[in-house]
Amino acid sequence: MSLSVELKDLEVLTTNAKQIQDDVLKEILTLNANTEYLKRFLDGSSDKELFKKNVPVVSYNDVKPYIERVANGEPSDVISGGTITRFVQSTGTSGGIHKIFPVNDKYIENLGYLLAVSSLITSNDKVDEKGKKMAFLYNRLESKTPSGLALSSSFTSYFMSDYFKNRSSKCNSEYTSPDQVILCPDNNQSVYCHLLCGLSQREKVVGVSATFAHALIKAINALQIYWKELSSNIRSGHVSEWITDLDCKNAVSAILGGPDPELADVIEQECSHKSWEGIITRLWPKAKFIECIVTGQMAQYIPTLDFYSNKLPIVSMVYGSSESIFGVNVDPLSKPQDVSYTFLPNISYFEFLPIDHEEDMNTIVDLVGVKLGCYYETVVTSYFGLHRYLIGDILQVTGFYNNTPQFRFVRRKNIVLSVNSEATTEQDILKGLASATLVLESSNSMLTGFTCYADISSFPGHYVFYWELKAKDVDDVVELDENVLEECCYALEESFDALYKRLRSKEGSIGALEIKVVQQGTFDSLMEYFISKGGSVAQYKTPMCINSSETLAVLEDKVIARFYSQKSPPLNL
Repeated sequence: MSLSVELKDLEVLTTNAKQIQDDVLKEILTLNANTEYLKRFLDGSSDKELFKKNVPVVSYNDVKPYIERVANGEPSDVISGGTITRFVQSTGTSGGIHKIFPVNDKYIENLGYLLAVSSLITSNDKVDEKGKKMAFLYNRLESKTPSGLALSSSFTSYFMSDYFKNRSSKCNSEYTSPDQVILCPDNNQSVYCHLLCGLSQREKVVGVSATFAHALIKAINALQIYWKELSSNIRSGHVSEWITDLDCKNAVSAILGGPDPELADVIEQECSHKSWEGIITRLWPKAKFIECIVTGQMAQYIPTLDFYSNKLPIVSMVYGSSESIFGVNVDPLSKPQDVSYTFLPNISYFEFLPIDHEEDMNTIVDLVGVKLGCYYETVVTSYFGLHRYLIGDILQVTGFYNNTPQFRFVRRKNIVLSVNSEATTEQDILKGLASATLVLESSNSMLTGFTCYADISSFPGHYVFYWELKAKDVDDVVELDENVLEECCYALEESFDALYKRLRSKEGSIGALEIKVVQQGTFDSLMEYFISKGGSVAQYKTPMCINSSETLAVLEDKVIARFYSQKSPPLNL
């Protein structure tokens, strides 16, 4: 299996979006109309109008019983007219629970197609110039459902597929790491070998890449831990003994090719500096861009990436989820806050529910029916058994590429903080965080991880933010400046909406916001907790809001200091 993609394909897709969407829905309904799930509503029909009139809009709990029946061994036609060949698992970091979704080869093909389109766009926009990406891509051992079908993350499903193994020789050579490093199931060995391959080919690296921004921060942290050992490997031409995955070790040894003491000297010189500001461009001088998803909750890592990369352009190319693939960024050099994604109309059938009319399902519009500037929640009908499924992402229409709308990711729908009648959204939190990190710049520290929750264990309830801080200079210990951190608390509160400020300042029904500083490495421990529950390193996203006592316990055990806002935010007049 292989995928051949040309830019003209994207032009055809986006120009003929309406017809392609109608054809996709017809194909899905023809395939699935006689499944147990859909037959109740359509009686075997594939008519579009009957579909829109009779098939309800649903959430995961509505379809979960059908999915679990197939996972437990019942035939695929419970929900899908096509054979279900595997399941993909969500990370569980957005809503706090892992969800599983049935898929087949078409899902893997769609994911591969999206990645191929994004790679083609970056190449043609002169982002991905002649050279290689140092890409931190990770695999994870698959598990099995009770029926024996494979269960894994989306990207593990792709990496284990023939589409990945048989991709073109050009795609196969675009990374500094061989496939054996990507496929290594031990993520610690994998990140080490990614770094070793990237360092040994430093003059070829034009971009540094990962799925999410968090994975790049994790890689830089690993570099800080292992740079002396990595340099020693390059000096000797031998891979460390603790790399025990033989396929991985042999492939990396071939890339090393033998001792390189001159390169080892360069690495030691650059990594020995007191400050690691600009370390990416110092170690990889031809790097022109950072490629990773920095929209939504990943936006918290932009200042840290800017610090390490001398503010290289951050390219955020693709938008997708475990439920469906959605779109691609056709303007890769747009600033992170301006990134929009053009939906690909051949992937799934897309509808959009205006967020101001959530109780009136008659207001749902098709992909080409959305209006500029308006906000919607995406509704997906896939080939694999999801029909009119609410994704939970809030998007804003920012423009059109040919006849296909472009969307800016705004927030997850239900991720809010609330201790009273206020509803502080993900967008509010990110806005407050941006203000607080500006205050933090006056200290010797930078924020490397955060999450929050609404503490209502006492009255009045209050917001708690867990912050992990790191000294800007590598060898320095973080010095907690009480005045600065109290001002950070205030900056967060000052960014929240009028109702929060009234309840906090006038009525006293919300207590002072609290920042709890946690030990370094805490958010790695949090990630390990989620991975132990079935998550994937490649797709891991630090949860913006915490909603489980088990996760809170991981954080509370690491708290080293507490700070509160010392003044109430001003009321909006």
